[in-house]
Amino acid sequence: MLKPAPLHVGDHVAVVSLSSGTLGELTQQHQLNRGLKRMRQLGLVPVMMPNALKGRLILQQRPELRAADLKTAFLDPSIRGVVAAIGGDDTYRTVPFLMADEQFKTAVRRSPKLFTGFSDTTINHLMFYQLGLQTFYGPNFLSDLAELGPTMLPYTTKTWQRYFENPQQTSIISSPVWYDERTNFSESAQGTRRMTHTEMHHYEVLRGHGTISGTLLGGCLDSFYDLLTTTRYPDERQVAEQFRLIPCAAEWRGKILFIETSDEQPQPDLFKRMLQRMRQAEILTNVAAVIVGKPQNEHYYQEYRQILIDETADLKLPILYNINFGHAFPRTALPYGAQVCIDFEQATLKILEPWFVEA
Repeated sequence: MLKPAPLHVGDHVAVVSLSSGTLGELTQQHQLNRGLKRMRQLGLVPVMMPNALKGRLILQQRPELRAADLKTAFLDPSIRGVVAAIGGDDTYRTVPFLMADEQFKTAVRRSPKLFTGFSDTTINHLMFYQLGLQTFYGPNFLSDLAELGPTMLPYTTKTWQRYFENPQQTSIISSPVWYDERTNFSESAQGTRRMTHTEMHHYEVLRGHGTISGTLLGGCLDSFYDLLTTTRYPDERQVAEQFRLIPCAAEWRGKILFIETSDEQPQPDLFKRMLQRMRQAEILTNVAAVIVGKPQNEHYYQEYRQILIDETADLKLPILYNINFGHAFPRTALPYGAQVCIDFEQATLKILEPWFVEA
């Protein structure tokens, strides 16, 4: 995999709206301002891409504008990193404009840049994975940089700081606390703290012994399900197949799959169907192990846990559950294609290689 350079103080970092145009709504102006301020506090120079603030309606109608912003960011030599504004549910509509564009694909390979985001940004990550670029399933602009509390969440702040560092190995430790998602995102919520809970489970071994190593590949389970079905959009599966967004069965062999559920908090029956579809796609039958993110608000925590055990019982698939990535707060970052080791005796997770190109 091509690795980007780590971020440095003074770097220009682009903000892109690749799915929902929420960041451009007037009702989110206070969040936009907070996010920009936090980027500057990190020592970064934010670059709002031309279409990032066009709003939900325009960006929903014109996915080519979203794609154009990502292309522009990769063609601009002054931009060193790209952060997704937020997720959504139709990121796939940007793919035809990007994967049919040789100039964009050449720019990605010639000028690797840090790219971070989660949720339906899974689609972009899978696209970059196909192009050979290591990206990061990690924080985004609205959910993290624009946090309405007095500061960014401490654990997530450390994740951002990792984008400036490049150790040989990185232990992904369990957060001592977790937080509820907010229900009030209005201006009146500025300065208010999230509901905080002491972590009672930490990383849970659902099955597995010893240590297992492999390279990371995965994303949001909901997004994978949408790519593999016509449940949400009738043409999404066709686009996924045309541009080979989901690697073939053989490419999953020996991988460490990471999955997590969205803020839609799918009901247990749907969660079960999602896993079954992943199995039908010969993903679960080929991977070496699975790491599963904490469900947002710990909703359906026990139900998901049991379904994971039941649906993989005959595969004897090793599973490490309740990792701090994805839609639950706080969140770490996981580098696509990086070598990772899971110690099932100690319930630990370690990235075994540098995240970035070494100077």
